[in-house]
Amino acid sequence: MKNILHIAALTLALTANSVLAQEVRTGLSDLKISDARSDRPLEGFIWYPTKETARLKAHQSNGVWQGIQAIEDAEPLTGKRPFVVLSHGMYGNARNQNWLADALVQHGFVVAAIHHPGTSSWMRDPDQARQMWDRPGDISRVIDHVLTDPTISTHIDPERIYMAGHSLGGMTAVALAGGRFDAPKMDAFCAARPREMVCGLLDLWEIAKTPEDAKAMQADLSDPRIKGFAMFDLGATQTFSTASLNAIARPLLVIGAPKGESDVNLDVESRALRAAVPAEFVTYMEPENLSHFDFLGVCKPGGLAILQAEEPEDAFICADGVEERMADQAIVIEAVLAAFQ
Repeated sequence: MKNILHIAALTLALTANSVLAQEVRTGLSDLKISDARSDRPLEGFIWYPTKETARLKAHQSNGVWQGIQAIEDAEPLTGKRPFVVLSHGMYGNARNQNWLADALVQHGFVVAAIHHPGTSSWMRDPDQARQMWDRPGDISRVIDHVLTDPTISTHIDPERIYMAGHSLGGMTAVALAGGRFDAPKMDAFCAARPREMVCGLLDLWEIAKTPEDAKAMQADLSDPRIKGFAMFDLGATQTFSTASLNAIARPLLVIGAPKGESDVNLDVESRALRAAVPAEFVTYMEPENLSHFDFLGVCKPGGLAILQAEEPEDAFICADGVEERMADQAIVIEAVLAAFQ
């Protein structure tokens, strides 16, 4: 039955995209944030609707990843549109959720993502990783940029700004929604459960190990401009104070991933977040066939073999990474579209 449901969801999504694709293509441009933070440059991508049809080709693909069909630096459609910022997971990058960006564009959204310095694929500076309070700030800086840049701002509706994050990006989303880091709570949690993934990461990156860092982490990092959030199999729920989670009053879509081998413990992460935030603000999903790495791109049919030969320790990210992943992503897309209305 679950395979039938997945196929049905995928069919509906592909049918909808096929109809929309007759009207809209995905434009793709590089995104570079120019502001006062010269110590933390931000770069990534922006995806947007266009009527252009020429120059459509595969982008952000390689031997492992399918990528998306897009037109580089196409002319955007006129009018103000809802805007979504994406935040990748630990050692991920701005390409990871391009499948979601592409689907959102087909429904009229403008979407942006950046590489978070310190915790992205190619930027693993430990000092930047330690400054975890900058991650929510990265997202706020993207919003600042698109609302002030004259070439972008005319296409953004400031009353319809949303944010989605995967894994560590989910922690970023909670902070932007109003979650406040709680150093004493975290110390007590990790003393009792030192083997939890989040405890290892806090030690690895030396998060909040000095009074100055703890103060910066415990600051209010929320952004009131964001109207709704999606958290994809998030981590680090236990880092936030119970009172701050209880006080969140903006819509959250929380999706847990129960399938497969992952260090993300749903009981202390997605399920715990659902329980802590007032019920009227949470939509919770846990599709039984969804795994943590289904939120990455769709793998090519030969992607798993390439990883097994060249990067065997990472090969698991392409397990069930083609048809099954497409079906699971169709479920996620439908949920995100319903949440960001």
